[in-house]
Amino acid sequence: MNALRFTRLAAALVVALSVTAAHAITIDWVTVGDPGNAADTTGDPNPAGAVAASFQIMKYEFTNQQYTDFLNSVAATDPYSLYNASMGTDARGGITQSGSAGSFTYAVKPNMGDKPVNFVSWFDAARVSNWLMNGATSTSSTETGAYTLVGGQTSGNAPAVNSGATFFIPTEDQWYKAAYYKGGSTNAGYWTYATQSDTTPSAVTSGSTGIGTAGSTGNFANYANGAMWNGQFGNVTTVGTNGSPSAYGAFDMSGNIEEWNDLTGVAGSTRGLRGGSWPYIPSGLSASTRNAFNPSFEFSVYGFRLAGSVSSPSGVPEIDPAGLGSVLAIVTGALGLLERRRSRR
Repeated sequence: MNALRFTRLAAALVVALSVTAAHAITIDWVTVGDPGNAADTTGDPNPAGAVAASFQIMKYEFTNQQYTDFLNSVAATDPYSLYNASMGTDARGGITQSGSAGSFTYAVKPNMGDKPVNFVSWFDAARVSNWLMNGATSTSSTETGAYTLVGGQTSGNAPAVNSGATFFIPTEDQWYKAAYYKGGSTNAGYWTYATQSDTTPSAVTSGSTGIGTAGSTGNFANYANGAMWNGQFGNVTTVGTNGSPSAYGAFDMSGNIEEWNDLTGVAGSTRGLRGGSWPYIPSGLSASTRNAFNPSFEFSVYGFRLAGSVSSPSGVPEIDPAGLGSVLAIVTGALGLLERRRSRR
């Protein structure tokens, strides 16, 4: 093959790969500082929220767009049931699946990319943690890293987090602190709600000031069938638009979707869920409410956000799920080499 023909073919490949390249994941993190803070003795469990070291937690709940990128990276066959069909058939789900096993592809439903993913189990969140820790490409393992999942485990006792994990499901104390601690010292106290308030948040509605662009403020939360989205009375809403964040800057830790955590003081047969969700009554959003369920459960009110070490998450803000960036770099490099050879001739 002569150099000109190869150059044309390679250029066409670059264009094709550029068109089909996966959407790059961007994850925003906030740092939860004040290490060694005092525990809360008024909520549930009692005590709760004391964390010895600083850590990071996702600023927003894991979204349908992010989870779609994860699925397109690792679930062409989907042996671990990472996709729940209700994501496509339920009006409050946000992801569709196309094709057959071995060539499954996934897409975000209209107007649902920036809503929190739901119908996910604790095991799904654990596999996202492993994928991120291993580089978040199509060849990254979902079975080892932050958690060791033996034999394609999707039910039963959930394993403990491995030492040295850089991305992981937050412990209940970490989640509790990120949501309710007032911050600024090691003895600052706790709010009742994650909107930096002891007063019950107002339920967002389609016309309330609590819904808007990311960064909306005020004592609002998405709960009790308040918000209208996509024709549903009561639904998941755009992350970061339901009122004030926690003191550390994490949004939607009261309402929108209930989030998995590693429940304090409970064996591996159950895992925790906190924060309440779109159909909950106000008390379900508060520091006094904790839930423990089978880690394989997947419902429209279940989602997650991940935590991480202070140094690691901020170092991986954008991820190429299909690993196409390296292919593009190789092809582009080959083009440059050919051009240099031609110029010397």
